Amino acid sequence: MTAVRGDIQQFLNVHKFSSFQWMVFALCFCTIFLDGFNSAAASYIAPSLIAEWGAKKENLTLVFNITLLGLAVGTFSSGPLSDRFGRKPLVIISVFLFGASSLFSYFAYDLRSLCVLRFVTGLGLGAAMPLVVAIIHEISPFDRRSLVTSAMFCGFPIGVATGGYVSLMVIPLLGWKSIFLVGGIMPMLILPALMFMMPESIFYLAERKNLDEVRAILLRISPDAAEFTLSPATAKLKLNPARTGLALVLSPINLLGSVALWLTYFMGLVIFYGIVNWMPLLFQEIGLSAQSAARLTALFPAGGFGAVLTGWLMDKYNSNWILCLCFGISAAIIYLIGALSGSVPDLMVLIFIAGFLTGSAQCSLPALAAAFYPTAGRVTGIAWMLGVGRFGGIAGSILVASLFEQHMPFSYILSMIAIPALIASAALAIKQGLYPENKHGF
Repeated sequence: MTAVRGDIQQFLNVHKFSSFQWMVFALCFCTIFLDGFNSAAASYIAPSLIAEWGAKKENLTLVFNITLLGLAVGTFSSGPLSDRFGRKPLVIISVFLFGASSLFSYFAYDLRSLCVLRFVTGLGLGAAMPLVVAIIHEISPFDRRSLVTSAMFCGFPIGVATGGYVSLMVIPLLGWKSIFLVGGIMPMLILPALMFMMPESIFYLAERKNLDEVRAILLRISPDAAEFTLSPATAKLKLNPARTGLALVLSPINLLGSVALWLTYFMGLVIFYGIVNWMPLLFQEIGLSAQSAARLTALFPAGGFGAVLTGWLMDKYNSNWILCLCFGISAAIIYLIGALSGSVPDLMVLIFIAGFLTGSAQCSLPALAAAFYPTAGRVTGIAWMLGVGRFGGIAGSILVASLFEQHMPFSYILSMIAIPALIASAALAIKQGLYPENKHGF
C-alpha cells in the first residue's frame, strides 16, 4: 500500500475501532470537557461578584467577554502554530496554559486582575479546541467520523453544565473563587496522559513524511499495520495541495462554505452565551431563587449530549439538513421559554429540549467543518469557524446585557435570542444549496 490519503483512511475504515482509538477519544473528550468547565466559570460567580466586590452589570459583561476574546485569539492562533509545530505539542501547551491561569485566578484580588487572568485562560481554551477536533476526526473510520467527533465535542456543554452543579456544591463551602481552583487542578491531572499517550495526527505526520511514526500509530490500532507499506513520494504528491491553511479556507472554491459555517457557529454562540451567561440573573429577576436559577440554566448546556444522536444521523443522512432542522426547531422552543416563564416545571422541560437541539447542533458543527476541509486546511478551517464564532458569544452577552439594562421583559429577551437560531438554520440551508450532500436521498 502507499501513503495516499485514501489508503490510510481505508486502513482505519476496515479495522475495528480499537482500544487505542477509544483512549484517544477519552483524552480529547476530557480536554473538551475541561474547556467547557472553564469557559463558563465566570457566569456561575456573577452573583458573588456583585455581592462581594460590588461589581456592576457592565463589569460582568467585561468579565464574560474578556474570556471570549481570549478564546478567539487562541483559536485563530492554533491553526498556523499547529501547522508549524504539530497538533499534539499545542494541545499540551494549551491545556497547561488554561489550567495554570485558572489556578492563578483563585488569587485574583480585583476585577482588573481577574480579567487579565480570564483572558489568558481564554487563550489556552481557544487553542485546544480545534486541535483535538482535528486529532479525533483524523483517527476515526470514515463512516463514523461525525458520530465520534460530535460525541467527543459534546464534552464541552457537559463541562459547562458540570461547572454549574459543582459551583452549587463548592461555592457555599469554600467561596466563589474555589470554582477556579477546581478548574485549574483538573487540567493539571490530565497533562501527563496527554504528554505520554496522545498521538500526533496521522495525516499531519504523513504530510511531513514521518512515515515510521504513522506506521507506529497504525500498529496500535491493528497488527495488520506491520504489512502496511508507505511511499513518501506519493504521500507528498497527494497530501500537499497548492493551497494550505488560511489560503485554502478562503480559496474561491471554499469561501462561501466557510462564510456559511462562520455565520452558523456565530449565531449558535449568540444563543449559547446569551443564555448561559445571563439566565441565572434573569431567572432571579422573575422571582426564582439563586439555586433554582443555576439549576435551570445548567439544564441548557447539559442537553448538548444529544450531539451523539446528531453525529450518528449526520453519518447516515444529509449533515446540513440535520443541523438546519435542529436550529429551526430550537428557535420555536426558545420563544416558548419566554412565553411560559411563570411555570418552573414547563421551563425545565423546554430549556432541556432547547439545549438538546441547540447544543447538539453546535457540538456537531466542528464535525461538519472537519469534513468540509481537507487535511491541509482542516485545523485552520475549524479554528476560524470557532474563532469567528467566539465573537458571537461576545455579541450574545452584550445583546442580553443591553436588553436587561433596558428592563425588557423576560419574554421579549427570549424572543430576541430565538432569532439567531433562525439565521443559523438559514445559513445551513444555503450551504446545502451551494455544496450539496446526497446521503441516502436526504
